[in-house]
Amino acid sequence: METSVDERARALLGREFTAHGVTVVLTEVEAYGGVLDPASHAYTRTPRSEIMYGDPWRLYVYRSMGIHHCANIVTGPTETASAVLLRAGRVTGGLDLARERRPGVADVHLGRGPGNLAKALGITLADLATPVLDDASPIRLGERVETPDRIAAGPRVGVSKAADVPWRFWIDGDPTVSAYRRSPRAPAARQSPA
Repeated sequence: METSVDERARALLGREFTAHGVTVVLTEVEAYGGVLDPASHAYTRTPRSEIMYGDPWRLYVYRSMGIHHCANIVTGPTETASAVLLRAGRVTGGLDLARERRPGVADVHLGRGPGNLAKALGITLADLATPVLDDASPIRLGERVETPDRIAAGPRVGVSKAADVPWRFWIDGDPTVSAYRRSPRAPAARQSPA
């Protein structure tokens, strides 16, 4: 049976991720369901999202707001084009290099938020399509080194479509996790009945 993108996203929490001399433990991620998810870049097939229709376990990197890079791991299956956005991580190796890439930032905030995480890891558009399960790769997804006591779930940050889908996952209580911000373009949040 095929593992769903939200299950794969949850399974990334507590795993090591290494890029360009810095290692983090992943503490926050967001799942995107490709062709089935209107919030996904792959909902409509474009040259930018084409990478998501290929082999899984490669990086999908894009530029956000014209200045930040964001890194995703394509999870597949190919026809679905699902991926998981890496939102936050706790730096556990290469701390001096991460500090150099993000000067003047408190250590707990070095990898807090997807743009900051990619910057601390040195990830750019040049890393697009890098395989993350290849031990010879400069970017690698490692083993789970922590088993989170509690994984929290909630809506994804900043999306205007499918804004209430609870596919943002984080290690509850971890200080590296970013703050939730609802997109001002999203419809009003659904209220649960009293």
